[in-house]
Amino acid sequence: MRVNDEVGALLDEYADLLAITGGEAFKVRVYQKAARSVAGDPADLVGLDDAGLRGIPNVGRSIAAKIEEYLTTGSIHELEELRARIPVGVRQLTLIPTLGPKKAMVLYHERGIDSVEALARALDTGSLHGLAGFGAKTEENLRHGIEILHKAGRRVPLGTAMELAETIVADLSAVAGCESCAFAGSLRRMRDTVGDIDVLATSDRPAALMKAFVELPLVEQVIAAGDTKTSIRTGSGLQVDLRVVPPEDWGAALQYFTGSRAHNIRTREIAVHAGLKLSEYGLFDVETGAKIVSAAEDEVYARLGLPWIPPPLREDSGEIEAALRGELPDLVTEADVRGDLHTHTDLSDGLASLPDMVAAAAVRGYSYYAVTDHAPGLAMQRMTDEKTLAQREQVRALDGRCGGMRVLHGTELNIDPDGGVDWPGGFLAGFDVCVASVHSHFDQPSELMTRRLVRACENPYVDVLGHPTARQIGRRPPVEADWDEVFAACARTGTVLEIDSSPDRLDLPAEHIRRARRHGVRFAVDTDAHAVPHLAHLRYGIGTAQRGWLAPGEIVNTWPADELIAFLRAHR
Repeated sequence: MRVNDEVGALLDEYADLLAITGGEAFKVRVYQKAARSVAGDPADLVGLDDAGLRGIPNVGRSIAAKIEEYLTTGSIHELEELRARIPVGVRQLTLIPTLGPKKAMVLYHERGIDSVEALARALDTGSLHGLAGFGAKTEENLRHGIEILHKAGRRVPLGTAMELAETIVADLSAVAGCESCAFAGSLRRMRDTVGDIDVLATSDRPAALMKAFVELPLVEQVIAAGDTKTSIRTGSGLQVDLRVVPPEDWGAALQYFTGSRAHNIRTREIAVHAGLKLSEYGLFDVETGAKIVSAAEDEVYARLGLPWIPPPLREDSGEIEAALRGELPDLVTEADVRGDLHTHTDLSDGLASLPDMVAAAAVRGYSYYAVTDHAPGLAMQRMTDEKTLAQREQVRALDGRCGGMRVLHGTELNIDPDGGVDWPGGFLAGFDVCVASVHSHFDQPSELMTRRLVRACENPYVDVLGHPTARQIGRRPPVEADWDEVFAACARTGTVLEIDSSPDRLDLPAEHIRRARRHGVRFAVDTDAHAVPHLAHLRYGIGTAQRGWLAPGEIVNTWPADELIAFLRAHR
């Protein structure tokens, strides 16, 4: 994890603890904004002096001092004092969706509730009856929130697990004697959340590799240590398993520890029917016990009569049948993407300026790039017509100035409860691209939400339906809707469905992508970037698109600039 992310998380925690202890609302917001700015700043905090720290948006003298204290001592004493004042269980209560810090403290002071388990018992026994602010609807929301929290368990977002795994793989690859090292499991399959991390390696010095593994700075606890397998737990509670295998077993081990259980059952069945035995140790002839092939993963699949199956497809969701028919899709890759159609700047809730975001997009080699700051309907952003039109002039001035990259002026509209959007058609006609998203009233009944989304799609100026299910992984469930009706409306109106690459969203989810494909819908893989580093989140959206079986041609931002712009104009 980058030190910026560590400090951002600490400032976020400081803001939460301030809120729990009754701190002034404006001060809580200051620390929340600073947390986002620090985590999203491209410069490494370690290399910044006081002036450099204070140059980060929303970082003033006091916050800069706290950052310097952490970089010097490894802790922030004011944060430690706040931690000591609040039971850990009360802080855990605030992880429950819909339960804010003030209500958590009411539960603690009025009913002695100091853990998620205690709250669940109180709900079951009716102990909250009569407590001001905790009526029947609130109790229902709390039950649902606890259910979401339990489902998330110790699973972490894809982005968090990926950064950790890549750090581990890089560190172990540098150990003398390490020949190969890679992560496998659900992380390699690009699942939206990860329960633990599987790392595989080959080495002629496995003892040295195991020693280096348990001595990594991120290790909080060594769960088990052995010659071929060692398990550790990180400070965040995530388990990481390292397995060292002989070079000749690499392919079989990678295949075995990557596939889902259901996928592996299918491949083992194919092996059995061919008189073979497939395991993490290799592919063997059942009669003679001889090892046939296992050094390379594609060789393992080939011996089973299958082409190599991309890891994101290995879920037993039809990939075996498609492989046998020779019909596996030519999956989209990050290299296929020519531009980003959903990003933000500091004009709304982004952290970087328009020129900085445009320059960063150009560095990525994009042919086009759209800025889509929030519209007035999201009142907290205080957007106005004047601000939007002034930004449009800036966009036009930047168009083509960075390596010939087209810069498009867009907006992210808010879909009202009745399906309307922020501006009238005459004003919307001035945008190059309009993304429309649900940002409120998430608990509408399915029938109303379906009508809301369909009406938004029927607006001729809505080009893209942004993060369609509105989910926030582990924090907010997807909205309820008749998705087949929504997807049919998108296909009928030519509205593009977004795959939001933010690791906290990954929305549309893969299972919805597969359903939408059957309706002939087009997609866009966007980052919804609010800072320069967020542009790199594209790979998570691409992983989700791959899990949805998407080929490049189905994704509009893989198209050449002229083709995309013509499509957007024709949609109007």
